[in-house]
Amino acid sequence: MSDAAWHPWQIVPPLPRPPPAAPAVFAEWIDGGQAFRWHRLPDQPEPTFEGGWSGHHVRLRLASALEFSTPAHLAPAARAATATALHAYLAGPPADPDALPWRSDAHLAACMAAFPGLHILRQPFGETLLGFVCSATKQIPQIKQMLARLAARHGRVLTPATAHAPAWHALPTWAELAAVPEPALRACALGFRARHVAGIAAFLAQNPGWLETTEHAPYPEAKARLLELPGVGEKVADCVLLFGAGRLEAFPVDTWIIKAMERRYGLEGWTPPQIAHFGRVHFGPQAGLAQQFLFSHERAAARA
Repeated sequence: MSDAAWHPWQIVPPLPRPPPAAPAVFAEWIDGGQAFRWHRLPDQPEPTFEGGWSGHHVRLRLASALEFSTPAHLAPAARAATATALHAYLAGPPADPDALPWRSDAHLAACMAAFPGLHILRQPFGETLLGFVCSATKQIPQIKQMLARLAARHGRVLTPATAHAPAWHALPTWAELAAVPEPALRACALGFRARHVAGIAAFLAQNPGWLETTEHAPYPEAKARLLELPGVGEKVADCVLLFGAGRLEAFPVDTWIIKAMERRYGLEGWTPPQIAHFGRVHFGPQAGLAQQFLFSHERAAARA
């Protein structure tokens, strides 16, 4: 989509915590595994991403300040609604990085120093569930491709196609997915995940209000409810609660965190549930925020 198809850049209103000021940290925040519907725009003078969530489609860039732009076809009321939603999305759950135990944990202190300003996004709960159910045994680029196919084939159009860019589609809601046959889901390259998505969609169709109740339930209850869904294990449940419900006590354990806890904390041979329990005890009520610093640092070390 050409620049003429977008409104002029606007500064994002002040957030509860300053956003990342370093381009690499900004990229990690927006496109480092918390969310899967952003892509970086090439040939831009500043780090610029295009993406969306729920019914919103935006561009976001780090210039002298954090700025955003909305598609030109949006009416003023819709632009205002997107601006309000973006602020909530970027603000994330209330958190205080200074309350993490970095003073007594040298490795955590190093991770936080490497990614200043990194914090948790606040994504729609249902979309977060869909994204992480599709994440099983896949890397970030593959997850993004699956969700893009799901959106293009089964989601509603948010921004019409132009001569310069394809249309932008919202992810299908769980209600919309309930009407999609499993073979059509497999055609989106979901593989065995299609069975899980179809099963969850059918369950939610039969249990209206289940998602909302789960999102607002206490952490142990919410996690237990999620674990009842097909395709949802400990890691996926904690990711959904951390990134989709703002539950900072959640401590997702994936291969990166297993490596970090083995190498940096001496937890060789520990099972993922044991590591998750250690994380919640050691890092405290904001263990999920600490997890994101550890996760980002471990991935960066591997790239280096």
